[in-house]
Amino acid sequence: MMMLLAAVLAFITVAGLGFVFAGGDSANTKTIKRAQAIVSAGPRDTRARGARAAASVNNQEVRRKQILQTLKDQDRKQRKATLAIAARLQQAGLATSVKTFWIMSSGFGLTLGAIALLFTQKPLIGLGVAFAAGLGLPRWVVSFLAKRRIKKFTEAFSDAIDIIVRGIKSGLPVHDCLKIIARESPEPLASEFQRMVENVGMGVAMDQALEKMYERMPTSELRFFTIVLAIQQKAGGNLAEALNNLSVVLRARKMMREKIKALSSEAIASSWIIGSLPPAVVLLITVTTPAYMAPMFSDPRGHLMLMGAGFWMSLGIFVMRKMINFKF
Repeated sequence: MMMLLAAVLAFITVAGLGFVFAGGDSANTKTIKRAQAIVSAGPRDTRARGARAAASVNNQEVRRKQILQTLKDQDRKQRKATLAIAARLQQAGLATSVKTFWIMSSGFGLTLGAIALLFTQKPLIGLGVAFAAGLGLPRWVVSFLAKRRIKKFTEAFSDAIDIIVRGIKSGLPVHDCLKIIARESPEPLASEFQRMVENVGMGVAMDQALEKMYERMPTSELRFFTIVLAIQQKAGGNLAEALNNLSVVLRARKMMREKIKALSSEAIASSWIIGSLPPAVVLLITVTTPAYMAPMFSDPRGHLMLMGAGFWMSLGIFVMRKMINFKF
């Protein structure tokens, strides 16, 4: 019995030792094989990750190009909408419809064309005067009024932002600050903010009301203000601090604009003098010695010379205008 028990124990001991040694070799073998598999698969995984990263970069590049193209299309549409006569009438603050504007322009052009035809007895001159007075002059007047109104709006806009900053710091909501601007600011700032307050009071969202306001006043300052409010509504944060920083930026832009205007004033004065000299000389010679300038107005060759001089003068003035027109 003792011999049988000793044999069983010896068998268990030998089997255990053999299992330990065999198992250890198997585990080591499996570990080595697993490491080799990982190492051999590493380049493939690296290539796969590289391909995925390249695809991601390509997708980001395509998405960036799509976003840039979308922004360009929106900017192009916005410029077309801004240059339309309906938008110009709104920017000028005129309550005239487009139909009424064209009727008045046509009547004005026909009247001046008839007067020119009556005095000169030349149909071409009458037609030219009618065309210029009916299509060119009214649009120029509306554009002049719109630019002057937008300039006044831009000059007072930083003060309006300061009102909002002080109101928010004192505990007032943004809507009440807008009411204060509409009530106490100069024109055209007061009327534009009053219209926006009325739109918000009727249930229009703030961003939509600002977009409508931007259609009437297409300025970079108002666009910055719209972006700041949109970001604050979506992401939160200190609105007073953000608007205060915006006010500082707008005032710095205004100072830079005035500095550029002061530095370019000499070039602007020179362009006015150079551009006005030839017509002034022709007028003086016509007044002092009419017989000397009479062939220019009666002879066909004089007409051609006057047309050529007018063309080159217009081209020169246009080039000088582009040289001294600094966009900021």
